[in-house]
Amino acid sequence: MNKSGSSSRTAQLSPFIAMEVLEKAQSMMAQGEDIIHLELGEPDFATPEPAKEAVLKAIIENDTHYTHSMGKITLREEIARYYWNKYRVEISPEQIMVTSGTSPAMLLIFSSLLEKGEEVILPDPYYSCYPNFIRYVGGQPINVAVNEEDGFKYRTEAIKNRMSPLTRAIMVNSPNNPTGTVLSANDLRSLAELDQMIISDEIYDGLVYEGEEHSILEFTDQAFVINGFSKLYAMTGWRLGYVIAPRQFIRAMQIMQQNFFICASSYAQEGGIAALRDCEKEVKEMVRIYNERRQYLLGRLKHMGIATRHDPSGAFYALANVKKYTSNSYKFAFEILDKAKVAVTPGIDFGANCEGYIRFSYANSLTDIKEGLDRLELFLKNYDLEPHV
Repeated sequence: MNKSGSSSRTAQLSPFIAMEVLEKAQSMMAQGEDIIHLELGEPDFATPEPAKEAVLKAIIENDTHYTHSMGKITLREEIARYYWNKYRVEISPEQIMVTSGTSPAMLLIFSSLLEKGEEVILPDPYYSCYPNFIRYVGGQPINVAVNEEDGFKYRTEAIKNRMSPLTRAIMVNSPNNPTGTVLSANDLRSLAELDQMIISDEIYDGLVYEGEEHSILEFTDQAFVINGFSKLYAMTGWRLGYVIAPRQFIRAMQIMQQNFFICASSYAQEGGIAALRDCEKEVKEMVRIYNERRQYLLGRLKHMGIATRHDPSGAFYALANVKKYTSNSYKFAFEILDKAKVAVTPGIDFGANCEGYIRFSYANSLTDIKEGLDRLELFLKNYDLEPHV
């Protein structure tokens, strides 16, 4: 028996470095420092009024009790309608489970899918938390490098080379965190043709500025889809997400939900219904502003000579290639924080193949983005005179 502290299951988890940057920045701010935040993917917009009004109405009317473990049928019907209207894919509300954010959705998916030692293929770079979820339930993340020259997209042959009898799924995230990459119809079709279960994280659905976006469900029904309200609707603190799953996994996931989470917040679900029904105008305006910020950020990164070869076209992130300055992005990011008072996320948070990059979030005001990049540019000009890390 382990008497020395936490379990081996938790001991193998790695920190979420973006949060550690935030926490250090907050400590500096408490000491009076002026910090520009470009590290976190949290919309700076207020939640649209129709969603807020719906949740207030629900509370006033005492809609404050447990719901069905899978979520209110009205919300699940709206989610199914959204995917039909946008992607022309037919989903039964019985395939949809509403969760308290997308993190519980991931835990339910990996728990229902993986036996001990089974593998999930991830793109590297990846969202920082994916490997921790997989390891926590006894699975093994298998990284496949996606490279800047390819726009950080999978090469099908590279996936085939990493597949084994233990492979249970391929992870997809489009629009992507941290790269901002959006996969095309051909990209997703090629993945679907590999005849593996797909886990598609579509939380940045709707945040696309160039080209056409797609859901994996257009190309296969052997897929889990993760989505929610945090990003597109500026509802991070509401903790409202959902998973669309193949029917054969729903009952197991429902039993886990009943035991571990009970249900998502009853009144938050009313906000989700209103977001899907009534917030299109507000979403379009947020997307317009994000794109304005994106274009400004990319122009500045190009001017500084640290832009990647392909412009990110989705989510609200951009990587910067800082390999000419450092081979230690962790140390470099904290140097930027200490000296320039700008919080950015080191690439190593997103996998070994993201070393030598830093990630910017443009989910902040254009005023702050301009100030942050001014500070960074001055920092880099001075940094050229110092030994590289």
